[in-house]
This record gives sequence, structure tokens and C-alpha cells, in this order.
Amino acid sequence: MPPRLNIPPVTRILLVALIAQSTLSAAVRYRQWSAQSEIVVEWLTLVPQLSLFYPWTFVTTTLVENNVFTATLGGFTLFHGGRYLERAWSSREFAKFLLVSSLIPNLLCFLSMVMLFTLSRNERWTLTTINGTIPLQISFLVAFSQLVPAHTVTLFRGLVSLRVPRFPLIYIGLVTVLTPTPFLTTASLFLAVFGLLTSWTYLRFYKTVFPDLDSSQPTSMHGDASETFAFAEFFPGPVKPFVAAFSEQIFNLLVAMRVCTPFSQTDLSAAQGGNYIQRGASGGGVRAEAERRRALALKALDQRLHAATGPSAPRSHSQPPSQTSGPTVQTQPQPSTQTAMTTQPTSMLGETNYVPEHDHHDHHDHHHKKDGA
Repeated sequence: MPPRLNIPPVTRILLVALIAQSTLSAAVRYRQWSAQSEIVVEWLTLVPQLSLFYPWTFVTTTLVENNVFTATLGGFTLFHGGRYLERAWSSREFAKFLLVSSLIPNLLCFLSMVMLFTLSRNERWTLTTINGTIPLQISFLVAFSQLVPAHTVTLFRGLVSLRVPRFPLIYIGLVTVLTPTPFLTTASLFLAVFGLLTSWTYLRFYKTVFPDLDSSQPTSMHGDASETFAFAEFFPGPVKPFVAAFSEQIFNLLVAMRVCTPFSQTDLSAAQGGNYIQRGASGGGVRAEAERRRALALKALDQRLHAATGPSAPRSHSQPPSQTSGPTVQTQPQPSTQTAMTTQPTSMLGETNYVPEHDHHDHHDHHHKKDGA
């Protein structure tokens, strides 16, 4: 039997909705097709002039593609990117990220189309369909730039090497090239730009993050104050100073409008120390989250064993109190021979220490030799 695909729940819902809604939209457009007019599905996709009575289209339109090419690309992105991010963040945080990354860019694109119609009086702007997974695709690239900022992707057998934070701008360039073609609409470029700004703002200032267990930081904080996730990091080196200066002025304006809040000293210290789970030095958010869960499980096991072997535990009358079945987890001795074999600090694995069985035999043989002497 072929291996079963392990798809997290939110990612599974996204894929099903994308296939179902895109198929429904294609069926409606095929049935009503005519050579004289362009068919739009205003109750499923967002059309500024026609969809005001269907407010749910601000969300559903993101999971509707108009052709096989964009539908295949969208499904591939949701499958691989969704699985990675949902496992790194949890299903709840991933769902919140999806809602923000789709609803806000669609709303901003809607307002931009209405403004362009107001300035030009050209109804083409308000009859343009705003749909597609473009906001989610570029939002995933922004999220990867936060999780693995130092990761380098090598293409064409080493001819091209690009760091992950370079991909959002490259993606916007590709969308700009494809916008005049039948594959994308004129709203695609707006969706890409607003998707970049929205996802970065949310991850930078609002998303809840959890520090490592060993840190002395609060149980949860918001945003990511690390320098590797500054907005200027998306741009090439020569233009970084100009982008940094411009983005700082925008940030000061948003702070004055109380849209954003400046980072506290705790946030800056946590970012510099690498205490965030999703930015841990152990190799990405997935591995850090696994370490955190394992540490919590081991700590709970230690507490149960300590309670079972503590003074309140019932003892057998035939066994002296001084003789226990073995040392508790907290008092388990650590042989010096195991120090060189340990590859990670003990605090990362809770308080449990593993003692191989052969050490017990060596200790037993040592006693026999000592008695024989």
C-alpha cells in the first residue's frame, strides 16, 4: 500500500476548499461563457462593483483560482508550506496567520480598485476580479524568511545561490511579469505587495511567540524584534540603508497613530539571545518545538516519579525504609564516562539522565574485585 499522507487539519481544509471552489467557479464560468463578455462569479470571488452584498467573498476569494496553472501552483504551495508552518506554529496560530494574510490584502486591494475607479472613472477597475492564493504564497515566503533567515537555496547546480529572505521580492517580480498575461489579473500585483506588507507586519509586531524553557523571559510575547527579520533584509545590500531609513519613518508614523508599539527591552533581549522558539539555534521551529514538548513530558514524568518515591508513598513492611527500588530520577548518578557522549545540555532534556546497563555490571564487578582483594 502507498504511504499515507500526513496532512495537518488546517492544511487539509485549505486544499479541499481550493479544489472545491476552483472547480465550482470553473463550472459556472463554463456554463455561462460567451464570447462577448467576461463571466465573473460575484458570490464566490471578490468583484468590487458586484460583491458588496456577499461579504464572505473577502475570505473565500483567496481559495479560488481561474486556471489550471495557478491552481496547481497554489495547491503545491499550500501542501508543502502549510504542512511546515502548521507543525512549526500549531494549527491555531497557523489559522490566525491565514486569516490575516488573506483578509487584509483582499480588503486593501478592494479599496485600491475603488480609489483607481474614482480617479479614472474607468469601470474596468471595479469589475476586475480579486482572487487567488497569491497573498498566501508570498506570506509563506515571508514566514520562511523569519524561520530560516540564514538558509541558502542553490539553483541550477550551484550557479545561483539565494538566501530565503530574497524570495519575496523575486516573487513580486514574477507576478509583475505575469500580470499582463491571461494567467493573472491586474489585481495580482496589488495582492502580492499587500500580502508582503501584511504578513511581515503581523509576524514582526503581533504574532504570539513562546520563548524556550531555559530562558527567563515571560511565558509569551508578541512579534519578532530580531535584526534578521527587519524589513530591509528583504532587499539587496546596496539599497538596505535607504529602505531601513524609510521604513523607520513609516514605523514612527504607525507608532504615533498607535497602530504599532515600540519593542520593549525584554523583546530586544529575547531577540538578541535567540530565546524564541521559532528562532532557536537548534535548527528551526519544528525541531525547537519538538524539544520543548519533550522537555515538558520529561518534567511531568520526573514529578510523577518523585511523588511515587517520596515520603508519602506507601512502603512494604518487609523492606527496610532505607532500601528503595532504585535512585529517583532527580538523584540518578551521572557516570563520568557519559560526559563525553552527551551532545546536548541536560536542561534541554529535563532532569532525566540515562545510565546504561553495562555501567551497572562494571560497578558490580568492581565490588567483587575489591572483596577478593
